[in-house]
Amino acid sequence: MANFKTLDDVDVSGKRVLVRVDLNVPMKDGEVTDTTRIDRIVPTLSEISEKGGKVIILAHFGRPKGEKNPAMSLKQVVPALSKALNMPVGFAEDCIGHVAKAAIDNMANGDVLVLENTRFYKGEEKNDPEFAAQLGANGDLLVADAFSVSHRAHVSTEGLCHHMPAVAGRTMQQELEALDSALGTPNRPVLAVVGGAKVSTKIDLLENLVTKVDGLVIGGGMANTFLAALGKDVGKSLCEHDLAETAKRIMAAAEKAGCEIVLPTDALVAKEFAANAPYEVCDVDSVPSDGMMLDVGPKSVEAVVAWIEKANTVVWNGPLGAFEITPFDTATVAAAKAAAAKTKAGKLTSVAGGGDTVAALNHAGVYDDFSYISTAGGAFLEWMEGKALPGVEVLKA
Repeated sequence: MANFKTLDDVDVSGKRVLVRVDLNVPMKDGEVTDTTRIDRIVPTLSEISEKGGKVIILAHFGRPKGEKNPAMSLKQVVPALSKALNMPVGFAEDCIGHVAKAAIDNMANGDVLVLENTRFYKGEEKNDPEFAAQLGANGDLLVADAFSVSHRAHVSTEGLCHHMPAVAGRTMQQELEALDSALGTPNRPVLAVVGGAKVSTKIDLLENLVTKVDGLVIGGGMANTFLAALGKDVGKSLCEHDLAETAKRIMAAAEKAGCEIVLPTDALVAKEFAANAPYEVCDVDSVPSDGMMLDVGPKSVEAVVAWIEKANTVVWNGPLGAFEITPFDTATVAAAKAAAAKTKAGKLTSVAGGGDTVAALNHAGVYDDFSYISTAGGAFLEWMEGKALPGVEVLKA
């Protein structure tokens, strides 16, 4: 990864610092129910404030589609942010124009102000130059601290960078460094664990990974498509039979690149998709025609754990089975615990991301034991697919 500019490269004292963060947090009855994203941006906001910068926060909330919608106002997030920062946080009822200007003009060095939802304007998502100029009038410098939206070429993530210097905040810096250690300049051997329901949503991901990693574990419903492509009868298991040729192409590319693909050799097979459904352990060559593979079996788990033991880097996206229902969470939990234990022992760099992945690692009780867990969904996936992210490209030195 090319070098990128960070807070270490700029003097924020006395400057109007626009900070793009992710405040798209879950809420219920006017209260933030999960402060993870808020907690992650505290180091950046506190550092700018302590160094005498005026902290002017840019963010979106929900999908207002260019319309002003009070239900999606960032005002409701301000109390939780103020509590996390342990200081007063101001709020401006608009993100451009005289309302925003008056609120910013009233700031002292070190103050924190949240501007209203940038997506209340259609120009934000269209990356409209005119809106970029209006938003840019509010600041001297942009600090990008929302990796989760860096795959979008919006005004607050990319367009503003043509109006002022832009650097990575501490959260963005941490994410980019973690990603670089996983796939950019990793300590080999590198193992990728990819699961989930469908191959169709992860074709680009798999095609990129086989050229970057030494081993690729494929689990979840995705594995059934690969097994079917190899001529196995997968019964009533979730499977995209129409992607057999795609699966064959990916396996051929892996062989050419020297990447070992690890598919299940046995599975937990049930007649119904339900918690605690009766099941049997079957080799993948003998799945009953009315059976569904809902998790990889014990021999397959041993193979995954053996790969984790010889790897120096693991990058993880997606569960190995139907982890939401017992006992079909067994393989995901066992593999996650193996990776977490080796990470805690200082012998493994483990990076994970994606919504289901975060939920699965929380379920396994190892969320805090991985080297880094990305809370970004689409951006993490696009990075794993090898795509250039507009909000990252503009930060390169």
